[in-house]
Amino acid sequence: MAITSLSSMVPFAITRRGGFCQRVFLRSTVRNGPHFSLMSRPSFGCFCTTASGAGKSPEGMGQTTEGEQSFKSFAWPDPKKPRICILGGGFGGLYTALRLDSLVWPLDKKPNVLLVDQSDRFVFKPLLYELLSGEVDAWEIAPRFSELLANTSVQFFQDKVKRVSPCDNLRKNGSFGLDSGGTVHLESGVLVEYDWLVVALGAEAKLDTIPGAFEFAIPFGSLDDACKVDNELKKLERRKFGKDSLPIRVAVVGSGYCGVELAATISERLLEKGLVQVINVENTICPNAPAGNREAASKVLTSRNVRFFLGYYVSCVRKASDMFTSLETSRKDASSEQLSEAYILELRPAQKRLQSKSLEADLVLWTVGSKPLVPPSDPCEYSNVFPLNARGQTETDENLRVKGHPRIFAIGDSAALRDSSGRLLPATAQVAFQQADFAGWNLWAAINNRPLLPFRFQNLGEMITLGKYDAAVSPSFLEGLTLEGLVGHTARKLAYLYRLPTDEHRIKVGISWFTKSAIDSIATLQGTLTKVLSN
Repeated sequence: MAITSLSSMVPFAITRRGGFCQRVFLRSTVRNGPHFSLMSRPSFGCFCTTASGAGKSPEGMGQTTEGEQSFKSFAWPDPKKPRICILGGGFGGLYTALRLDSLVWPLDKKPNVLLVDQSDRFVFKPLLYELLSGEVDAWEIAPRFSELLANTSVQFFQDKVKRVSPCDNLRKNGSFGLDSGGTVHLESGVLVEYDWLVVALGAEAKLDTIPGAFEFAIPFGSLDDACKVDNELKKLERRKFGKDSLPIRVAVVGSGYCGVELAATISERLLEKGLVQVINVENTICPNAPAGNREAASKVLTSRNVRFFLGYYVSCVRKASDMFTSLETSRKDASSEQLSEAYILELRPAQKRLQSKSLEADLVLWTVGSKPLVPPSDPCEYSNVFPLNARGQTETDENLRVKGHPRIFAIGDSAALRDSSGRLLPATAQVAFQQADFAGWNLWAAINNRPLLPFRFQNLGEMITLGKYDAAVSPSFLEGLTLEGLVGHTARKLAYLYRLPTDEHRIKVGISWFTKSAIDSIATLQGTLTKVLSN
């Protein structure tokens, strides 16, 4: 009991030699930022190595003088208190951390909270489209975690998850006799021992199913993706500036919310100098959207230079220059130069009475298919991998806990949760918002031995941007009502302003948006007065 009590306060290692275990206590060292201590390589959450492992040094691990493997261990500020590790700083992860910090805790039970993400910025993804239209600045929708967490007790560590070694599945009947819930191994070689874990890593674009998509198509799900698309559009705009040539051709694969919002934003930006081609396997756009949003989007897109290829799927993406011989591609005339920069999309019919087609595009944007990010776990005899569904999402119970792992919660795009009718909830920001609220509360309840709340999703409505001053909003509490145009745009911006992570950031962004709106209004008024006076 004395050893167990001491081990909860001081980082330690266990070394197994000759059939017995010896505890080696090490002094933790303080660095700028997180605390680390040097330890032996662990197994399923307990810090153990065997003599048979001597001489092998995994990547990122050091080597001790006795031939044992070593690594850096994260030292929590107060090891006596519960340790919560949150993987992923998206809507699910960041908002769970903020929720935990806002709750009222007993003095001896307020947990240490560590947020781990591979990026140093949180990205408010629903507003990425406004980057392309110039309506927002990057700092407004992608603030740094250090700024958002400055006035909280939450710690942030920038790193990538390598694997998770849970050991909470060893316990039975709700008994938590072991000292920790498991360990998280990071790419940098840092080891984080936790009592409670939240998996909120989200999902990434899946481009490896179609030949050429990974090489030539650009997804749209991160700040880097948005910046890359913006830079490619600027290159095309400069190249075609003042030239009497073909319009800039942009192919958008997929016509869900993301595809439609991209098509609307880019078509408004390029106007008559661009042609947006939307490809979708179904015969309608936004098939799962409310009727009001779908009709508003269809009306806006058909009024612009947008062409639809519905009922088709892309079978291949390749460079246009690959269709010509080396002699033809060596010509330096304008037409061959233009072709060398283009791509060919091979379309195959998904509906009857349609013929195969080939499309040329200067830019290919991919909005279909996603791969949930679930951390791999050690497949040793004491550790089970997370249960996954057919889509690769982690299966959870109604309390958001991973099935078979009572101390691990999974939320966001990487988790599979069903509504009351048994249907999987969509991977949207609205769902992640609400899951984060429940996850934070259920962690509080579990630590304080209170009953957990089953998650219940409340659909508040859906919103879609259709341009710089155009959007459609269908609130769920007023059936059949859709706010369109400038009214919808204003309602959408105000709703997302309210959803920004912290009060401080919300105030800064609100002032910035109000200033920009005032300047635009004055400029519009001056232009109108100039026209009236000139006439």
